[in-house]
Amino acid sequence: MHKMLEEIKTMEVAVCLWDELPVGLGRAFQIHNRVIALFRTRKGELYAADNRCPHKGGPLSEGMITGGTVVCPLHSFHFDLTDGSCDQAGQCSVVVYPCRLEDQSVIVELPVE
Repeated sequence: MHKMLEEIKTMEVAVCLWDELPVGLGRAFQIHNRVIALFRTRKGELYAADNRCPHKGGPLSEGMITGGTVVCPLHSFHFDLTDGSCDQAGQCSVVVYPCRLEDQSVIVELPVE
């Protein structure tokens, strides 16, 4: 018999205004006990991920965005900002979060702890 997984409770947090995000770069925000990196691409896409690289702890918000990926500034690992996967075989992925723009505010959905 399979146990059903408990639904993860989430909360929506208004983090910043759209215009506060630099185009083509990331920016880190402390939200409760997490540090989240928000990315605004040159094409106007919005992404949210943990700021800490799971490989060596590099600050992903300081990494370069190429397409839908961010490059860790410490060791050049690439992380897909849609699913968090790493381009290096056997490496941990980064946690990504649903996010959206609402009335010029950037909203991020985070798990309730």
